Amino acid sequence: METYAIHKGAMIAPRKARMTLDLVRGKKVIEAKMILLTTNTKASRLIKKVLDSAVANAVNNLGLKEEDLYVVAYINEGVTLKRSKIASRGSVDKRDKRTSHIFVKVSDKKED
Repeated sequence: METYAIHKGAMIAPRKARMTLDLVRGKKVIEAKMILLTTNTKASRLIKKVLDSAVANAVNNLGLKEEDLYVVAYINEGVTLKRSKIASRGSVDKRDKRTSHIFVKVSDKKED
């Protein structure tokens, strides 16, 4: 059995968030939470919130135990906000503010 939680439009670049997500992918939920708590990045705080939501869905809706759950997660690229900034000699630079869709699925690795 598995449940999931999604955070769409997270204001962090997907390339930066994937580095933190690679630390917890495939691990037990309790171990993943400890890794995210000790990692001091914006991505770890966002991923931990989504992980907590996915675990709450599994425990409350399906009656699974938190100790038996494993993390299956990935991050996709969201919309890119295009901004401009004034550069030297009166020219304009383009700044892309990238967003992410954080998808966290927890599974007990049992076949249905």
